[in-house]
Amino acid sequence: MARDGLKDQVCGHFGRAPTFTIVDVETDEVEIIDNSAEHFGGMRKTPALIKEAGADAVLCSGVGPLAIHMFEDLGIHVFVGASGSVDSAIQAFKSGSLQEATDENACDRHRRR
Repeated sequence: MARDGLKDQVCGHFGRAPTFTIVDVETDEVEIIDNSAEHFGGMRKTPALIKEAGADAVLCSGVGPLAIHMFEDLGIHVFVGASGSVDSAIQAFKSGSLQEATDENACDRHRRR
């Protein structure tokens, strides 16, 4: 599996991304972690995995409302609308182009009906 860090493409289904690129935007330090959460046979939820990695914000294409609430409960801000490379997503975040995730802009495919 490719582990290209800043060159990786933002996954269209956040919870099923094979890896997560953790970036310290102050120091530019990059760490790549494998997604070992439930979707990949693990026992943890993805938000817990991200929190354990030390992140305080998540940049993604889209995410469901349940995940948004789980991230919020852990003190992690979620921003949606990211696309392209991880590096371009970070630039969009820094420029204020991404929206903070809410129930209103959560992924409809993951709503419980």
